[in-house]
Amino acid sequence: MFKKLLLVAIVLALAIPLAVPATAQDDKPTIGFLPGVLDPFYQVMEIGVNAAAADFGVEVFLPQYPSTWGPSAQTPILEAMVARGDLDYIILAPVDKEQMIAPLQAAVDAGIKIITVDTFLGDGDYINGPVTFPISYIGSDNVEGGRIAGYALAERLGGKGKVYVQNTNVGVSTTEQRGQGFIEAISEFPDMELIGMDYNLDDASTSAAQTSAVIQREPELAGIFGVNVFSALGAGNAVKNAGLGGAIEVIAFDATKEAIENLNLGVVSMVIAQKPYDMGYLAVEFAFADWRGVTSLPRRVTTGYAVITAENVNDPEVARFIYQVP
Repeated sequence: MFKKLLLVAIVLALAIPLAVPATAQDDKPTIGFLPGVLDPFYQVMEIGVNAAAADFGVEVFLPQYPSTWGPSAQTPILEAMVARGDLDYIILAPVDKEQMIAPLQAAVDAGIKIITVDTFLGDGDYINGPVTFPISYIGSDNVEGGRIAGYALAERLGGKGKVYVQNTNVGVSTTEQRGQGFIEAISEFPDMELIGMDYNLDDASTSAAQTSAVIQREPELAGIFGVNVFSALGAGNAVKNAGLGGAIEVIAFDATKEAIENLNLGVVSMVIAQKPYDMGYLAVEFAFADWRGVTSLPRRVTTGYAVITAENVNDPEVARFIYQVP
């Protein structure tokens, strides 16, 4: 039902007919989809991509998931996609806002149109910013997501205490903005202190080790913000292994199965869920609309959040945002 409501809303907004005319049946774009790394977030996005492809009758090519996060893993896959010579669009999550500009410009020069999802290039302003060639950026307002985490943690801690951020990689637009929003939020509380931020390079084991070291070093640590799947998983596991579930408040970004399990155990206080299905679905719909000649596509679309707590996790209207991977 939700998918149908989403489809109707977008169709009305963009004036794309649900029924594809017979004359258009033989003229459909071929779309490539390149995620950032293998994790539940992008797997759910792939479900949205495939659902839209089925609804609009287009072909989507997914070569493989990069084995690790970074330009060295994503760029060769991108170049191989361009070399195919049959792709009209590539939907991807750029793994670095600066280093992926040149490889994607090369794709554009080869005649392929780009839509970015989850992460963006440059400063994300595709109208007036330094990078303007993508059709659109479809993703979360990540500064706002960080603020949600910061205000939530401040509320749970009574506006005081030492807090820590588990981050991923330098140069990633989304996680940089989440950290920024979090720091902006807690700066409004004079009795809250940020004691540090570590980068785990998208590795949950590294995240757990870093968090464990901080817990040992800072016995007064009161709260942690894990900015993505791997950061939240590692931080939650470190707190759980230390027997400090509930004593140290953990805000987890991304609603993975493990994050929800830790929420139910009382290890995680809140889970901030993005909407990767919507990102993937909309990206395919935007490509299809552009192919059909729609010129009014917004250059930036934010897809919102669902805030999941122990009190609402069993509410079907909230639980549908948990990243369910077959």
